Order: sequence, then C-alpha cells, then structure tokens
Amino acid sequence: MKTKISEVQQLPQATAVIPLVPLATTAMEPARQVEVEGRLRVTKAYKMFIGGAFVRSESGRYFQVASSLAGAARQDPSLDADPPTVNVPRGSRKDVRDAVLAAKSAYDKWRARTPFNRGQILYRLAEVIESRSEELVRSLERSGASPDEAGREVATAVDRAVFYAGFCDKFSSLVASHNPVSGPHFGFSLPEPMGVIALLAPPRPALLGMLSVVLPVIAGGNTVVALASSVDPRTVVLLCECLATSDLPGGVVNVLTGYADEMAPTCAKHREVLGIDAWTDTEGLRSLLEREGADSVKRVKTHAVMDAELWYDDRVGQGIGWIERFLETKTVWHPVGV
Repeated sequence: MKTKISEVQQLPQATAVIPLVPLATTAMEPARQVEVEGRLRVTKAYKMFIGGAFVRSESGRYFQVASSLAGAARQDPSLDADPPTVNVPRGSRKDVRDAVLAAKSAYDKWRARTPFNRGQILYRLAEVIESRSEELVRSLERSGASPDEAGREVATAVDRAVFYAGFCDKFSSLVASHNPVSGPHFGFSLPEPMGVIALLAPPRPALLGMLSVVLPVIAGGNTVVALASSVDPRTVVLLCECLATSDLPGGVVNVLTGYADEMAPTCAKHREVLGIDAWTDTEGLRSLLEREGADSVKRVKTHAVMDAELWYDDRVGQGIGWIERFLETKTVWHPVGV
C-alpha cells in the first residue's frame, strides 16, 4: 500500500541544544567560563611530557605550586580554572632515564627529516601557541606576572618560534664552508646534529626561557630532555600541550618537572646524553654538571641566569649562535678529476 506524501505526519522540529562555551568579553580580557549550578568542576592534572605522552612520575611524588592570583581572581572559578594550590609531578632518576630513551629513539627519524619539514613543524608550533595565547597569558598571571608582562612574553614566544622555523633550512649554508686545500681535493665542512641534549631551563621567563633554549637545539636536528623550573612548571606543561598538537614527533622534546638538583646530575652521568645546556644560579650545581659531564666527554655549557629582560632582546636571546652550540662539524674530502 502506497502512502501519499500529504499523509505523512510531520515530526516535531528538534530543539537545538547549544553547549555552554566561554563568553568572550574583549580582545584583551580572558574568556569567562559559564558555571552550571551543582556541577563539580574538573580540575586539571599537571603531568610530565615524555615520548609524546603526558605521564606521572614513576615515583608517585609531587610538589605543590601556589597561585599568585589574589582577591576575586583567586576565589572566582570563572576567572581561574586552577585551585589556589596544584600538585605537579616531582621527577626522579627513573623519569630521566625514560626521557633519554624516548629522545634517543626519536633522534634518527628527526635528524632524517628535511630541514624544510622541521621548519614547517616549528611554524605550526608558533600557530598553536598563538591560538592558545589567552590560556598561556592566564597561566603566567598565576605565577605572578602582570597582564601586560604575560602578554608580552607570549607574543615574544610566538615570534621566537617563527624565527627558528625560518632558520631550519638556512643555518647549514651559513655555518658550512668550502675549505681551500693544497692538493687535488675538495674539502667541505658540514654541520650535523649531535644527538640527545639535556637542557636546564631558566626559572624566568618560564615560557620564553624554555622556548629559547629548546627551539635552537631541535632546529639543528637534535632531540631534547628539558628540565622545567620548579618556579612555574604549570606554564611549561601548557607549552607541552602546544607541542603535542603541533605535528612535532613524540620524543623529540621531553619535559620533566621537579627539582633540578635531583635530576640534572643524572643527565650529566647518562652516557646517551651528549650535551648539556644549564641555566642556573646555583654555582655548586654548575660545577657538578661540568665535573660529571667530563667523565663521558659531554659538551657541557653552564650559565648563570641572565636578566629576564635580555631574553626579549633579539640580539641576545636568539640567533644562529644558539643553533651552533650543539652541532658537530663533519669535514669531507673528495678527489678532483679522474
């Protein structure tokens, strides 16, 4: 039996359910999260970043980081998603070994990528940081930065990522050379990455400082085990979320949270770590890293933490010299003629 179209009963129109989304205010103000009465807020769990995954410390230990937001911003959950104090994983020697293994496993594939492709990935990172700039600004404010200072740091961090993205396929032609020789040979000196590099990031500025030491190392084709400062690890974990969504292969950058004096010596002793770049004002730790690194002939560079303002200076906080720090030079001789 055929049914006429006119006899088909009209179904009631579905009512659209509009999800609650943050209400944007102005371009300079952070978005406010709509609160639903009776709903328990999901508190963010801060974790370390190893092998492209977010993990807890194998030891199960944590340390606490307090928010510097005051007054209404600290009490109003629509202004701050974090509680006044959060738990952050306290990395151990086993976590360092896991991170080095992940970096070592990722090294061959990362160095085999074309410099142009590495530049594309770093540029994608800049895009992701830009898209999450409000969240990063808010995180820096939790650590004590003013809104203007936090906005400036995030903007400079994006520009720094773009800078090194552009240098990925250009630094080789600037540091390579054709060597004059007295004989029927060509002599070429070419830069090559070293391998796994351990980095001890400066405490301030947390975001810009971490990017300024990590980006030139991976731009040169190395992989990284970075120790985040215990002063503001939350912003660094948020940066790791940007790394995880920026097409960067897992294991190229591994970030540990905790205390430098507990983890940095393990990096210096590890035979698979070929270089260390440490920024710390603790003279005893700098001496220890140099002494332990010498046992396996590592390239160890230690620095007292420079003034935070210098990280914003394009002539000091970035440059081709930052990439050259962890490159090896391979010289090739080739006969001329038959």
